[in-house]
Amino acid sequence: MARGERRRRGAPADGARTAERVARGGPVRRDGRGGRARGAAGGAALAIVVLSLALGLSSRWLLAWYRSRRAVMLHSAPPALPPDSSSPTVAPDLFWGTYRPHVYFGMKTRSPQPLLTGLMWAQQGTTPGTPKLRHTCEQGDGVGPYGWEFHDGVSFGRQHIQDGALRLTTEFVKRPGGQHGGDWSWRVTVEPQASGTSALPLVSLFFYVVTDSKEVLVPEVGAKGQLKFISGHTSELGDFRFTLLAPTSPGDTTPKYGSYNVFWSSNPGLPLLTEMVKSRLNNWFQHRPPGAPPERYLGLPGSLKWDDRGPSGQGQGQGQFLIQQVTLKVPFSVELVFESGSARTGGSQALEQLAGSLLTHALESHAEAFRERFEKTFRLKEKGLSPEEQALGQGALSGLLGGIGYFYGQSLVLPDMEVEGSEQKVDPVLFPSVPLFTAVPSRSFFPRGFLWDEGFHQLVIQRWDPRLTREAIGHWLGLLNADGWIGREQVLGDEARARVPSEFLVQRTAHANPPTLLLPVAHMLDGGDPADLAFLRRAFPRLRAWFSWLHHSQAGPVPLSYRWRGRDPALPTLLNPKTLPSGLDDYPRASHPSASERHLDLRCWVALGSRVLMRLAEQLGEAEAAAELGPLAASLEEESLDELHWAPELGVFADFGNHTKAVQLKPRPPQGLMRVVGRPHPHLQYVDALGYVSLFPFLLRLLDPNSPRLGPMLDVLADRRQLWSPFGLRSLAASSPFYSQRNSEHDPPYWRGAVWLNVNYLALGALHYYGHLEGPHQARAARLHRELRANLVGNVRRQYQATGFLWEQYSDQDGRGMGCRPFQGWTSLVLLAMAEDY
Repeated sequence: MARGERRRRGAPADGARTAERVARGGPVRRDGRGGRARGAAGGAALAIVVLSLALGLSSRWLLAWYRSRRAVMLHSAPPALPPDSSSPTVAPDLFWGTYRPHVYFGMKTRSPQPLLTGLMWAQQGTTPGTPKLRHTCEQGDGVGPYGWEFHDGVSFGRQHIQDGALRLTTEFVKRPGGQHGGDWSWRVTVEPQASGTSALPLVSLFFYVVTDSKEVLVPEVGAKGQLKFISGHTSELGDFRFTLLAPTSPGDTTPKYGSYNVFWSSNPGLPLLTEMVKSRLNNWFQHRPPGAPPERYLGLPGSLKWDDRGPSGQGQGQGQFLIQQVTLKVPFSVELVFESGSARTGGSQALEQLAGSLLTHALESHAEAFRERFEKTFRLKEKGLSPEEQALGQGALSGLLGGIGYFYGQSLVLPDMEVEGSEQKVDPVLFPSVPLFTAVPSRSFFPRGFLWDEGFHQLVIQRWDPRLTREAIGHWLGLLNADGWIGREQVLGDEARARVPSEFLVQRTAHANPPTLLLPVAHMLDGGDPADLAFLRRAFPRLRAWFSWLHHSQAGPVPLSYRWRGRDPALPTLLNPKTLPSGLDDYPRASHPSASERHLDLRCWVALGSRVLMRLAEQLGEAEAAAELGPLAASLEEESLDELHWAPELGVFADFGNHTKAVQLKPRPPQGLMRVVGRPHPHLQYVDALGYVSLFPFLLRLLDPNSPRLGPMLDVLADRRQLWSPFGLRSLAASSPFYSQRNSEHDPPYWRGAVWLNVNYLALGALHYYGHLEGPHQARAARLHRELRANLVGNVRRQYQATGFLWEQYSDQDGRGMGCRPFQGWTSLVLLAMAEDY
């Protein structure tokens, strides 16, 4: 996973400044659809070519200019999704959702200019000064565990959050109706973590609404700063109303005394909401419940006068930020109700507000429906899995669905300027504004779209709700540029950009990523759902263009070989230059990067892609495409794989390149750790780095069950001195000189021994596959499948019970969770492993 920023986080403002500089000075595409702008660009291109020829400019300059323009042109193929597929007219039940995965609780519309809602909270009086204001999911804020107990991806969710002595439960449910996405309601319950607590804390909840443009919110205030309701109107939502109901005791209707504060401002920008609230809090206020001594608390000073909304000149066209603070003693529950005006017109009977007992009934009905649907889909109880394992599976699925986000914006792109062996210096340019509906790897650390992660995400989501998978794949295919390239990391919109260091904002059009979206595509083909096949028919031109770009742009030095573009240079501070585009970051490759490299994993991805697209072309009756893809798929079969990647001296498949094992990091004061290269000197050879890459022909099921190479694959997989551990398969053999080695002084090992769920899931699927095919290794593969599944699932379950989190990776030494958490992206594949669904 190309995530070097794990250890190099920068100031949020840097990314915004970088984007702003490019927006002011670089060649920028402004339209989001690419229709009229493409035509204009084409006309301009012809004019410039003619002018350039007249002026005698070089063909190299023309080619570089042409590539630069194509890098930021959207692909001309018809979209995979219907027009306005995200609108409330086409998909009303998906218009509202928890599409802000980076906040603990919030909702927004699937719109380029959305209406956003969210929750902040603070425990008053626990420490001197400003209390800790919780809002965005952070790695180091001390909150946790937290995560969705239930989330169906569409209409309902229940989340638990532990924050020190507090336990928060956030719930939402939607009710269809009207033409604008219907109604929804929240319930937030705050209780002490431990029962019998004598000193009950004072807690403030902050409910807010944010508009992104000129739409106006109209608040109606009641007594003592309490909002009666907020009404408003937008072109997409029509008329609507928010109502924050009075707090009650949990589980009943007994009212509780609360103190209220309200603040109204122009929208300072979504990344600045937390700091704006923090900066406005002061201790002028007292909580005075009847019959109890007053307590001072930090509150928002403000009113609802127009002049108090914010600094002069900030209100025009910038949107509004309206926040209601309610402060009271735990335990309590508060409900927020959103009502759509169109749901209340044209009907013969008035709708009752979705609150109180009606809300309780709706929440419980949806929870029960979730449980029943979950068992029907995955059959964990039927398979004899324990209640703890069933809860793990439900949490894995719910966390993945609750991490789906909707993003809109422009990414920064660096065009590929390599022409005739030289590389011209160019500045990043802005890609067109595009939407993206996608799951994310981690709400706390990676709350944005990652291309190779998403294929694994959708393997889980597809089993639960195929429509969500079609929506997500369709959106990703909407990111194709004119050449068929998709950026591997999507940083779209201010909120996403603010969380990424500036050096990681730019996506390079020469760099690929594993085409894992083809994994759910293959599952669609196997399932034969008419809706899936109709989608694949629309998506096929874009899938073919994407694969064609990968096949041609990453071609290697000899026919039928492939090389990841974008390896790090051989800097003196790096033990082994990383290959971020492969997704396996610091997995050891040839010690000295060169154009002579042949990368085994990439070749296997291309082989898999050719097979999947050939099957799809045949099923769709695309004779021309099938005739082109068939010979490619045949040429990438095992015979040529052997010729290019079987290393007899190693007894495994391997990369090939300019390599020596005699490299190590040694202290060289005052520079720190520096790479030292000894003897033998690097030369062209197979790369001795036994690990996940070595297994790819097996992982992607490219070997015949009678292949003479299958036995050696199973040997190294099952060898406890190599890849086998009690907790899953290691990413790098324990015998490797790179095992658990840092890549630099500031870069600890990542894919150098730790256990990763995505590759272990592929291994389980391959073992299950070969364990059900007649051949000399059938019985052994079946036995290894049972043992690996028990090791992997057992460890994830133990860590989940001990910490409350799914983790990015797991130690091969003691099984503990490592990396970021919660990581309910591809680690949610543990659910499919439990269900034995490959």
